[in-house]
Parts: sequence; C-alpha cells; structure tokens
Amino acid sequence: MHTGRMRLFVAVDPPEPVVGLLRSLARPGLAVLRWTEPAQWHVTLRFLGQVDDPAAVVAALAGITDRPGGGAVEARLGPATAWFPGGRVLQVPVDGLDGLARAVHDVTAPWGPADESAFAGHLTLARTRGRARGPGALAGTPVAARFEVTEVVLYATRPGSGGSIYEALVTVPLGSADRG
Repeated sequence: MHTGRMRLFVAVDPPEPVVGLLRSLARPGLAVLRWTEPAQWHVTLRFLGQVDDPAAVVAALAGITDRPGGGAVEARLGPATAWFPGGRVLQVPVDGLDGLARAVHDVTAPWGPADESAFAGHLTLARTRGRARGPGALAGTPVAARFEVTEVVLYATRPGSGGSIYEALVTVPLGSADRG
C-alpha cells in the first residue's frame, strides 16, 4: 500500500451485471457533458479528503466487518436517472446503503471534512462542463437493479484529463464470520 498523504474515499462498487446495465444506457455525445466511465462507477459512502496515513484508515475500516446486525446489505439502484439540484450531475439514485454509510462514518470519524453533507446514495453517470446545466431530457431514463454489497473499497483519487482517476487501495469484506 502507498504511504504518505493521499486524497481518499470509501465506496461500494457495482457488480458486473449492474455495470453491464449501466453500459447499455444511451450516452449521447453532447459537448456540454463529460460521461463517466465504468472504472469511475461507484457509490461513495464517505469522502475522507487528504489523509496522512492511509494504513490507519484501513485499520479503522476493519471495524465495520463486525458491525452489529452484520447481515446482508442490499443496494437498490433507480428507478430512473435524475439530475442533482442545479442540473450539473446526472446520476442514478441508490437506496439501501444508509446504515452502511453510517457504519463507515463511525469508524472513520477522525478523518473527513468537518462540514460534510448528509449521505445521498448515488452513482454518477455524467457531469456538465463548466457551469452549464445538463439537458433535462436525460433525466427519467428507467434504470433499476439490486445487488448484495459484500465489501467496501478504500480508494485514492487524483485528477486526470478525463476526470478523476481512482485507485483501489484495499477491499474490506463485510459481514460476520458465517457469511463465508
């Protein structure tokens, strides 16, 4: 694992069947939009920002594997694409991860912004360039899927020419010992 200061976040990755579903959505080539790629598709549970010691975060995340009620976590995408308020981020809402996001927040409390927003589960499909608003017609495209969440991923992020580049630092399995 890398050492030294890194910009980190904790996320859930969609499984391949969900990635395939998302790949099948129309992605019109509009100059106002920058579409995200499958390597960028995830549901952020918590953004941690700049962290001096990623190993300490990894150790903290191990605490969610034995969380109370450690049963299955089911993520539910949909029912349709939507623009966040302001019309600059096209996303698919994701429900069912609030408890997991709270558990991640609890074990990573020493890190992260002091003024963080409430968790809003979503998977980003596109962002507008500059301050432009995205075409309203792209909202409302039906997309629905469910999947069991069996792990969380600690990612490092850095800027790239086509948007952020994410590097998975570690995958932390969820659940109790009886889950395999």
